[in-house]
Amino acid sequence: MALGVVGLIGEFTLGRMNKTGPIGSFENALKTKNKNFGGIIGVIPMLGSLGIAIGYSVVVGWILKYTVGSIDGSLFRETNIAAYFGELVGDFGSVPWHIMGIVICVLILIGGVSKGIELANMVLIPLFYILFMILLVRVLTLPNIKDGIDYLLVPDWEVLSDPKAWAMALGQALFSLSLAGSGMVVYGSYLKDDINIPKAAIQTAIFSSLGALLCAFVVIPAVFAFGISAKAGPPLVFISIPLVFQKMPFGYFFSILFNISILFAAVSSLINLMECPIEALENRLKLSRKAAVISIGIIMIAVGIFIEKAEKVGSWMDFVSVYIVPTGAMLSGIMTFWIFGMKTLEKM
Repeated sequence: MALGVVGLIGEFTLGRMNKTGPIGSFENALKTKNKNFGGIIGVIPMLGSLGIAIGYSVVVGWILKYTVGSIDGSLFRETNIAAYFGELVGDFGSVPWHIMGIVICVLILIGGVSKGIELANMVLIPLFYILFMILLVRVLTLPNIKDGIDYLLVPDWEVLSDPKAWAMALGQALFSLSLAGSGMVVYGSYLKDDINIPKAAIQTAIFSSLGALLCAFVVIPAVFAFGISAKAGPPLVFISIPLVFQKMPFGYFFSILFNISILFAAVSSLINLMECPIEALENRLKLSRKAAVISIGIIMIAVGIFIEKAEKVGSWMDFVSVYIVPTGAMLSGIMTFWIFGMKTLEKM
């Protein structure tokens, strides 16, 4: 979390200092060294944000389908959850849900910062925490949850001695905080001058970590309570958890709460990812807010529908998150701490 706070401070500061996203910020940074290619470099984190948004929008479509299925009861009554999920993640298996998820985000983003992003997050994020707290209370009353709690809290020193585990943890921290030289730089450009950036960075990191812990303490003890593997990966949410709710008293009600909570979190994350390329179209191509938002939505649909199959979207996300996103984050750090330098940052 400490590394995440430093990264957030850097990206918030870079954005507020330049009042623009990564393309304009990188351009201004290298101009201080009499270089004129900063804008070109700034395209890298923007493309990383767009790439992740394209892949993540597919997952949002899956979550939306599950949310509707939990509300109408079809998911709760399904006897073969694996087949239910398998139909959704095949080629062109979630087109209407995928498009609907993007449309929801587009409608929110057209409202701009105050009437769109801020308003949505003021509603979605508190509701996410409230709903998951209700779920946590229910999960803690299930039988046989001790193994699940031990799994979360008792250190496995063999795993902790593996450098790969630390690398994966760092990657997850960067991903969960959206440290990619893109979205947080754009959000920083929207910050007013009287906002305390270190305080905002610490609060962001704390609430992100609390949200992750809350999810973990709902999901992991629940799957242990019903003898399901906690190492299933994505199928844990889409196959294992629905099975848990089917076995749980009042599971239909809690299935609805869970899927709505996950949908809120997913939509707020997708909004963050989309904002960086939208800002680029607004500032660099001088498109109106509405035109920029719709353009990005169309691009996401045009590319995303061809990678709806689970294996394809997985490969897409792996490529973008392993190669493009870390490069964007590294470049952002270089521009912030080395090119502009600490003396310039301290004035902000």
